[in-house]
Amino acid sequence: MCEVITSNYNDKPVVAAYLDNKLQYLSVATRNTLDNIYLCRVDNIVKNLNSAFVRFEEDENGYVPLKSITPAVVAGRDFSDKDSIRAGDELILQISSESVKTKKPKLTPFICLTGKLCVVTLGKRGVGASLKLSDEVRNRLIDLVKPGYQQLLKDYEERLYGTGFGVIIRTEAQALDEGQAADSILSDITSVADDLARILKEGRSRKAPTCLMENHSGDIDNHVERAVEYLKRYRPEEEISVKEDTGIHGLKSDIDKLLGNRVWLKSGAYLIIEQLESFNAIDVNTGKAIAGKGDVISRVNFEAADEIMRQIRLRNLTGMILIDFINMKADGDRQELCEYVEKLCKRDPVHTRFIDITGLGIIEITRNKNNPSIRELLC
Repeated sequence: MCEVITSNYNDKPVVAAYLDNKLQYLSVATRNTLDNIYLCRVDNIVKNLNSAFVRFEEDENGYVPLKSITPAVVAGRDFSDKDSIRAGDELILQISSESVKTKKPKLTPFICLTGKLCVVTLGKRGVGASLKLSDEVRNRLIDLVKPGYQQLLKDYEERLYGTGFGVIIRTEAQALDEGQAADSILSDITSVADDLARILKEGRSRKAPTCLMENHSGDIDNHVERAVEYLKRYRPEEEISVKEDTGIHGLKSDIDKLLGNRVWLKSGAYLIIEQLESFNAIDVNTGKAIAGKGDVISRVNFEAADEIMRQIRLRNLTGMILIDFINMKADGDRQELCEYVEKLCKRDPVHTRFIDITGLGIIEITRNKNNPSIRELLC
């Protein structure tokens, strides 16, 4: 059974997706500036940091590294790679990370736009594909698109003010018929490149600071659409119902649990999840788990791995994540667990990477920052 539920928690709109009555997806429909594109004004240059502080709204400023500035994002004057940015310049930039406590928002000239089948990034080069695709599919799609991509670079050189763009093919492209894949992906790249060219042109006719493109973070319909897309990955043929919360699923209780630090497993074991300032720590404890047939430690660790990745996704933990599983003596068991965790990482909609297992048996993974955690949004 697939259901998407809309509700409120602490007066904030939330969207949840349930698969067989178990919460699998959660988002909070609150406005943020992440990925917004602005025409910014440079307030001052900080030479020792090789960065500039820029004003992107009348009462908001952030910083941008200077080494990556390209002519395409400099509005108001001719600019070459040999020129330097100065106070008063106007730059077309995208928010790449929001403010965290006293740290200002970070902006980037590598403006990134997402289409149905691709992601286009200004200032990058080359064609890649989602790491969630198999090597065979990735290589096939890249080979199909490369010739047309090279021609598009030439076609858009003037409209992008001499700056190229890179392309990442999304996982959605794997469903395309092989005979139509190249045309479909190139058509999507063209559409996104048109949007990028339009934004750069519009930025040159506006007065800084001003927003050139705003995300849909506060749009409840957008969150519902993403929840439906998530469920379709697992049940593509099943009908997905969207309804308001009636209390049947116990959504409030499920969210309450996500804001706590202890998670019980069916085996009687439990997790302790701590969100710290510089990293996230997850500890697996045997708790009430008792021995049965086979190796109870191995079974608990694999059960914990499934629940840990679910908790990471629902809580939206990002950055460095350290997982202390129950120690397993056999090297083969540890290797098997690492391979399983790596497999689970590839299933996460947000780019999640298995790094290594330390000498102390702690597994390290990293997860891209996309939005604030559920705790930050709801507490």
